[in-house]
This record gives sequence, C-alpha cells and structure tokens, in this order.
Amino acid sequence: MPDRSATQRLKTWGLIFGFWTLLALSYALSGGLSSISEGDPPNWLRNLSWNLGNFWLWMALVPLLGWLGRQTAGRGWRRFCAVHVPASLAVGLAQMLGHLVLFWFLSGPGRMPVHTLGQYLRMEFAYSYHLAVLTYWIVLAALRGLESRRRLRDEQLRSALLESQLAQAQLQALRMQLQPHFLFNTLNAISALALADPLQARLMIARLSDFLRLTLEERHAPQVPLARELEFLRCYLDIQQVRFQDRLGTRLDVAEDTLRAAVPNLILQPLVENALRHGLLAKAEPGHLRVAGHRDGDELVLRVDDDGLGLPPDGASEGIGLTNTRARLAMLFGADARMELLPRDGGGTRVELRLPFRELAT
Repeated sequence: MPDRSATQRLKTWGLIFGFWTLLALSYALSGGLSSISEGDPPNWLRNLSWNLGNFWLWMALVPLLGWLGRQTAGRGWRRFCAVHVPASLAVGLAQMLGHLVLFWFLSGPGRMPVHTLGQYLRMEFAYSYHLAVLTYWIVLAALRGLESRRRLRDEQLRSALLESQLAQAQLQALRMQLQPHFLFNTLNAISALALADPLQARLMIARLSDFLRLTLEERHAPQVPLARELEFLRCYLDIQQVRFQDRLGTRLDVAEDTLRAAVPNLILQPLVENALRHGLLAKAEPGHLRVAGHRDGDELVLRVDDDGLGLPPDGASEGIGLTNTRARLAMLFGADARMELLPRDGGGTRVELRLPFRELAT
C-alpha cells in the first residue's frame, strides 16, 4: 500500500512537472519563431532559459497559491481581497526578482543596453512585475476551478453512495416486512398440524429450514439470478404442498434463457402467497398455480397465474405482499419496471411483472 501511494505521488508530480515544462517549451518556441519572423536570430538558448526559469518558479509556487486559495474559500469577498491582493503583490515581486536574477546569471545581458544587474532589474521591473501579478491571479483562478471541480466530484460520489445506502436500507426494510409475514403464516400451519399430523408437521419444518437457509445465504443481495429465485419458490411451494396436499397443483414454466436474469430477491414468493390466500384456497375444489417467465426483447416477463376466484367486482385491494412488491420494483428500477394485476381468461387472476432484462455476472 505505501509503495502504491508513493508511485501515485511520483506520477502526479511527474505530470505537473511535464505540464509546466511543456508550457515553457511552447512559449520558447513561440518566442524564437517571432524573432525569426522579424528578421532577428532566434537565440534558442536564451529563450529556453527565460521561459523555463519563469514557469518552473511558478510551478514551485503553486502549493503556496493553493494553500492561500483554500484559506479564503467560502469566506466572502472581503476576506478574499484582504488575503490575495497583498499576496499577489508580494508573491509577484518575489517571483519576478527570482526570475530576473536567475536569468541574469544564466544568460547575461546579451544584446540588452545594460551592464549591471541593478540596471537590468530597473529596465525589466514594470513589465515583469505586471506580468507576475497577472500570472498570480491566473494561476489562482485555475487552482480554484480545479478545486471546485474536485469538490463537486467528491460531493456527487458521496451523494451517490448515500443514495445507494438509503436504497439498500429501504429494500432491506421491505424484505424484513415480507419474511415475518410468510414465517408467521407457516408457523401457524405447523402448529395446526403438530397434533393432527405430526409427520407432515416435521416435513414442513424441514422445508421451512431449507427456505430460511437459502434466504440467509442471500440476505445482503438486492438482486439474485432467476434460477436462485426459483429455488426459494420451490421451497415455499413444497411447504404449501405439504400443507394443502391434493388441493393444490403447481407448475413452473420458465424459459431456459432467462435463468441468469437478475431479479429482486424474494420477488415471486409474496405474489404466489397472494394467489394462494386470495384466489385458490378460498374455493372448495382443487386449484392450480402456474409461474412462467420469458424474455420479451429487453424485458423479462414473469407471470403468476391461478384459476381461483378471480378479482372482486370492485377491484382488488393490495395487501403487504403486492404493495411491497411495487415499492421494491420502483426502488430498484424506477419507471423501467411495472406490475399489473389482471383477470385471467377462463377465470382466476394473473399478476405480471415486467422489468429490464439484465444478466448477473457469475
């Protein structure tokens, strides 16, 4: 970890050095080409020493300007001006003097009409000082812009993380509402069978144990492959089959190419439970339940059909199972998923889910 951090720092400083050096080289090239266009010798060495010294000094001052910028961020214009107006004058003066002195000792007067360092400083002072102060403000503006962009990116990442955590918490809360609802119903059934048919009660306990094990294995997963969801459903249907014997017939009819599709964890069980409680088990004769799934373009279509009593004339009132299913679909997929409760041809009810078809990576 320390090696990776050191490598990252070296890479960052290398990019910063390369940026300022490239900037200096481009200015040196521009100055040389300008001299050529005016009929003068380009004197590349003096151009390089002037521009490299100027830009490298500003590169060394960037941390100071960044620190000064952070001290005034969000503090109002009065503090901003109180800090940066004198700082620009002082830093500009220091940079200018350092640059001019360095250039004088590296390149000398050349063809300039001066013979001493003092004469050179007086000649260059007005132009170079003005340019240094202007450069201070340009560098400060660039640094504040980069800092604002970084802060915005960090806020967006933090906001996205918080939204994801909130969605996970809400989905978990919805699942926690469903699991006790199913569990209490199953325990009540086991209690009723404990004296009348102990063997069947033990069988239901074994099936319930399998169901709870599968649930706990996937307790942190908001979505699971459809194949895994069907394992949950088979455990649940096995429990109901023990409970209702010949009064219940079930069929799973799911296309092979949909088994890796991502579906919300425990999305089918409350729909099946709703079909049993409000459709099939309320009628005297045996009933049949069919769970189907297929792909329709970019959508996964899941259906739970029963041949029970059907929807009441005044419309169905949705309980915990259907209400939570709608809420979970909206949480995970927004407007891209929908659930419909429909009367089935020939009697009974159909619940149809449509959600985006996405395969989970294995």
